[in-house]
Amino acid sequence: MDIDKLYEMLRKVQEPKGYYFSNDKERTFELLEGLLQNKERYGYMACPCRLASGDREGDKDIICPCVYREPDVEEYGSCYCNLYVSQEWNQGKIPHAYVPERRPPEKIRF
Repeated sequence: MDIDKLYEMLRKVQEPKGYYFSNDKERTFELLEGLLQNKERYGYMACPCRLASGDREGDKDIICPCVYREPDVEEYGSCYCNLYVSQEWNQGKIPHAYVPERRPPEKIRF
């Protein structure tokens, strides 16, 4: 799948749920490229902003959209990567604050 197709497919699925791609299209496409690379590398689209282990079961919390997206967007208007954001975030109605890592340290493998 190419990036443009992935962008359109995810946009159509996620926007009705209230999740939008960041207006920074260059950054968005870099992140989508990372998802495609992880899909090729691991067989699943692990979050491009986190280090995946290659163990699907161990990484299921960071398969995009990760389980942390909803609380991140609710609290900060953006997920950890800034891939998915709220309309208010895109419109500049809320500050673009740093989104802290919610993934528990014991899940992070090196």
